[in-house]
Amino acid sequence: MYDLTGFQRDLLYTIAGQEEPHGLAIKDELENYYENEIHHGRLYPNLDTIVDKGLVEKGEVDRRTNFYTLTARGRRELDARRGWENRYVDELLSE
Repeated sequence: MYDLTGFQRDLLYTIAGQEEPHGLAIKDELENYYENEIHHGRLYPNLDTIVDKGLVEKGEVDRRTNFYTLTARGRRELDARRGWENRYVDELLSE
């Protein structure tokens, strides 16, 4: 997970928070979060990267639409990341 960009980590969190989202649903979520347009040229190559790294699986709804789900490895990586983050911010946020 350390070798992912922030955008790629946000993709993982977005995919984790939805049930088999398709690319446009992921794009919409990130546009709401970033309050900025996410171009296809940024979205899909980054989705392909996290698929290639084995963190996400890509399935096909139809010939034009894919869906994405976390792999077991992707879930483990998110869990490890959350644990690492909590080491630094748990006390701060609980005050």
